[in-house]
Amino acid sequence: MTRAAVLHQIGEPLRIDDVELAPCGAEQVRVRLAASGVCHSDLSMQNGTLPAQVPSVLGHEGAGVVTEVGSRVTRVRPGDHVILSWIPPCRSCPWCLAGQPVLCERGMADAFSAPYGTCDGRQVHAGLVGATFGEETLVLERAVVRIDASVPMEIAALVGCSVATGVGAVVNSARVPAGATVAVVGCGGVGLCVVQGARLAGALRIIAVDRVAAKVELAAALGATDTVIAGGDEVAAVRELTGGRGADHAFEVVGSAATIRAAFAMTRRGGMTTLVGAGRADDQVCFGALELFVDAKTVQGCIYGSTDPDRDFPRLVELYRAGRLDLDRLVTRRIALDEVNDAFRAMEAGEVARSVIVYGER
Repeated sequence: MTRAAVLHQIGEPLRIDDVELAPCGAEQVRVRLAASGVCHSDLSMQNGTLPAQVPSVLGHEGAGVVTEVGSRVTRVRPGDHVILSWIPPCRSCPWCLAGQPVLCERGMADAFSAPYGTCDGRQVHAGLVGATFGEETLVLERAVVRIDASVPMEIAALVGCSVATGVGAVVNSARVPAGATVAVVGCGGVGLCVVQGARLAGALRIIAVDRVAAKVELAAALGATDTVIAGGDEVAAVRELTGGRGADHAFEVVGSAATIRAAFAMTRRGGMTTLVGAGRADDQVCFGALELFVDAKTVQGCIYGSTDPDRDFPRLVELYRAGRLDLDRLVTRRIALDEVNDAFRAMEAGEVARSVIVYGER
């Protein structure tokens, strides 16, 4: 048995229950979690913004130690420290072979169809593959990346989603060049990593936009050159900071029609707007046909920072160890598993960059 935070009904608080994990399959690994970030995508599944099967164990931003491996597992062995990936690429579908493993057409389907566990005699699902809101989890071998045991587990956990998504959006998806001007709309955990990615890329000006003053202050500490408090005319403020033209690159890291339109308006003619936030399926964004034609802007979606876990997780860890990524400041609160619902509340209130569940001693 393992203790886990289970979503039984959409819109209800998570409940701490005992979950019986399935036997370890031939291509699966069992992981004892050490840390799990509480990501906005988890909140979005809990409140119905993103689809979720119930009952399910949420959480997807985690790191831990392998305790058991299946008979066909070759990448890791018991005792290895690993980061979990919520998109486990198959490495053989057309997207993977074309160098876009983040679009793998089999990975998530394989992961969700693999046995996970039961709760109160009912089948329970692994939310977003990892099910890191539990003391242990069971995932495909393809969903873990081995790291050096010296890396702090709470930092390793963040690499698995917020860091990979935010930094990856800049360097993999948008490929921001040195000297560019960048606007970042939304400075939660992922947005703060977009700011750091822009700094790594050599952006000349990085404008952080958020409705919470403490978040833009943290963004400034992590590399933003300018800050704007949302709620007034943030588009005009960004344009004023960029000589009236707008930013070369704008990143939307909220996931709403209003902020997508704002990020688009902040982008200069011929520039690029990258959509990082995950929004509701029924939240429609409207653009005028003439403005799309005349302004010649590029609007692109961005899932998981176009990340290749095997390639990018080790690189991000080394950037942290070299002092080029400041990930320690992202950890606003260290909490126990039974405090996860309050972590959702704190996230909605704008009180935290990241709450991290630390299993065992805190």
